[in-house]
Amino acid sequence: MSESARGRLLVATPTLYDPNFFRSVVLVLEHGEDGALGVVLNRPSETGVGDTLPGWNPLASDPGVVFVGGPVSPDAAIGVARAGSADQTEGWSPLFGHLGTVDLGRDPVELPVDVQNLRVFAGYAGWTKGQLDGELDAGGWFVVDAAPDDVFTAEPAHLWVSVLRRQGGRLAMFATAPPHPSSN
Repeated sequence: MSESARGRLLVATPTLYDPNFFRSVVLVLEHGEDGALGVVLNRPSETGVGDTLPGWNPLASDPGVVFVGGPVSPDAAIGVARAGSADQTEGWSPLFGHLGTVDLGRDPVELPVDVQNLRVFAGYAGWTKGQLDGELDAGGWFVVDAAPDDVFTAEPAHLWVSVLRRQGGRLAMFATAPPHPSSN
């Protein structure tokens, strides 16, 4: 296994044409010997958080919609939040920094942590043992550090370009790549 990408971003290279991940930015929630799991940060749906989880709607970051987290288990929901606590408690599981997952089946006022931002994802991106490492070795993804507000950006459609641009150097150049080389 390569170095863990947990807590970092996978940014799809311009040549990754899989429709599930074309120009996607994935936050890696777990990456270990058994595989990896993440959520796509720049695929908002048209479903409002209040349409499916009305109690959580006031905590949802703009745009207040459910995001398509990936092709695996699209009927499952993952709540990623920023809170003031890094301690594991009932209904709150810290991931890294002040990010963690929340139990969306609970009433948010029952949580023992102060949720400051929330993003709800339907489904997730998952890789079996060695699969993500193979994709990284093949050059399908750029692995970069996440900025504090990447998960909760109000402009998810611009995330792929903005993450690449802030890298500087060679990676910043990819932000100007046309969607398909034939467009060049």
